[in-house]
Amino acid sequence: EVQGAIGKTNAEGAALFDMEMLQALPVARLETSTAVTDGVRSFEGFLMRDLLAHVEASGNTVTATALNNYVIDFDAQEFERYDVVVAYRMDGEMLQPSDKGPLWIVYPRDQHTELQDIRYDYRWVWQLMRLEIR
Repeated sequence: EVQGAIGKTNAEGAALFDMEMLQALPVARLETSTAVTDGVRSFEGFLMRDLLAHVEASGNTVTATALNNYVIDFDAQEFERYDVVVAYRMDGEMLQPSDKGPLWIVYPRDQHTELQDIRYDYRWVWQLMRLEIR
């Protein structure tokens, strides 16, 4: 679900997505290490900026909420600066709620040394369920 300052909705005040709709977005692939898995992993999903463009987001802040009610704010410009992937596959397997899924925000940490800072580890939201644009 994406809500808030968006121009394209399919429900009252929100854009609701199922996995088929998300997989119809342009596919992005990323190989990177993470703070919570061993070695370099291969992720497949879509770029956060593509999702935001798809819903015609116009805010400066993106608030992500996970299934466990973890909430964090992002500066929307971050998604222009970095190829942040919202992954639905890891190493070729669909992500499951029991293991970071169905959606996991993944930063290209191996490609940018500044993203290896612990402050960015908090932005790797797994079990993503909602974005609010403000």
